Amino acid sequence: MTEISSHTTVLLDEAVDALLGSAGNAPGGTWIDATFGRGGHSRRILSRLSPQGRLLAFDKDPEAIQEAARIPDARFSIRHEGFRHLADLPSASAAGVLMDLGVSSPQIDSPERGFSFRFDGPLDMRMDTTRGQSVAEWLADAEVARIAEVIREYGEERFAGPIAKAIVAWRQERGPLATTAELADLVAGAVKTREQGQNPATRTFQALRIFINAELEELQQALEASLQVLQPGGRLVVISFHSLEDRIVKQFIARHSKEVFDRRAPFATPRPMRLRALDRIKPSASEVAANPRARSAVMRVAERTEV
Repeated sequence: MTEISSHTTVLLDEAVDALLGSAGNAPGGTWIDATFGRGGHSRRILSRLSPQGRLLAFDKDPEAIQEAARIPDARFSIRHEGFRHLADLPSASAAGVLMDLGVSSPQIDSPERGFSFRFDGPLDMRMDTTRGQSVAEWLADAEVARIAEVIREYGEERFAGPIAKAIVAWRQERGPLATTAELADLVAGAVKTREQGQNPATRTFQALRIFINAELEELQQALEASLQVLQPGGRLVVISFHSLEDRIVKQFIARHSKEVFDRRAPFATPRPMRLRALDRIKPSASEVAANPRARSAVMRVAERTEV
């Protein structure tokens, strides 16, 4: 494991081995770290590439871009963009694509980013703080039905309705919610029961973060783009941290791992499979013991077929 800026990279060795092949292999070509974060995977990939290899990274977070500037390697470059911009790259230009969908520890542990109910800070949650609405700004105007829909859909929260009503009631009585502590306390009062060991606000914070950053929509766009960008035989490696993400990745790989027949033209040549599912990997017990944030991680690996 590697620690960079207080962030421990999950499934570091397993992800890089799945992407590049067995240790000792020093490939050339162009590789993509679609979610740079704090650079754990990128640094390990660069340590394995040949002098002719290249690594291109993407990240929305300005702090990630600052961290990337600390990598003095001419083979490395980064774009301050979300990974849906994989679609901007030339077709069949990448030997492999890695996506780590987790929120980095510095993001979670920085009160000013507003990702966590454990610290009191502004209710922001934007991955890219240079653009877009914060959670506080969105909640200041959103209707109760829409708030409930977001919390239910993206947080799988069964008390979404009462939470949404409590948010609007707070807004009417005291003005818009402004801090993470205010939201966490409000949710705790609206949630009747919760799984043992889980903070009542966990699902609501997850839902609002996913929504405000359009995370699931961007994941779907990036996965589709990976099909165009990957060369035949290129690897797609995706690490997910909750069931909504993993379901999208699983279904995407399954959908493209089989021939597709057109029912309207039963004698037509079927569309060939575009991916081959290779593996599903969970962190080891020792990794979870050393880094509890790894416990929910699931890594799926697929290979671009020769068509």
